[in-house]
Amino acid sequence: EHRSYGDGGGSGIQRPGAGRPFLNYGVLSRLNTRDRAVEYRRELVAAYADRWWNEANPAYELFEVNCTNYVSQCVFAGEAPMNYTGKRESGWWYKGRTGGQESWSYSWAVSNALQLYLSFPRSTGMRATTVESASELSLGDVITYDWSGDGRFQHTTVVTAFDADGMPLVNANTVPSRHRYWDYKDSYAWTDRTRYRFYHLQDYF
Repeated sequence: EHRSYGDGGGSGIQRPGAGRPFLNYGVLSRLNTRDRAVEYRRELVAAYADRWWNEANPAYELFEVNCTNYVSQCVFAGEAPMNYTGKRESGWWYKGRTGGQESWSYSWAVSNALQLYLSFPRSTGMRATTVESASELSLGDVITYDWSGDGRFQHTTVVTAFDADGMPLVNANTVPSRHRYWDYKDSYAWTDRTRYRFYHLQDYF
């Protein structure tokens, strides 16, 4: 949750090596299949988020700044389809590390890139609607955080539960957080200039 979040996606790899997952072609094959909708499994998002909130899933790279990588894993666990382009600056995808080369999109691992991806309207694949308030979010939805209010988003969380008033609680990395109140006002990174962006992911892709 440091202010420098999102300034790099692949600059902080802690555990490069073999054994990382490659493209899930079963999921990718659904991306351009117009006659069959893929349901977003929100309960699976929350279950994955709670399983891996304070330890790294060894099937993926672990980033020094891991918040968006973690949220992308959670959303993908809910069966949101990857949009594989092979270009780091486009799509939303994770391939792993091949031949010593990083192979994932910026939107998979960088908060500002993910919020740009979610903000862009599209007719297929993972997509979201920007809503005005946290109270409009559902399980498995995403919040991005701009600590300084300068338009660059540095942190990402995923909705995993709700409090007694129906307000979202979120899970996150890099500093592991589970069922934390969504506004992060208890964080050292929070300032009175902090701005949020709320994304309600589609129920079907």
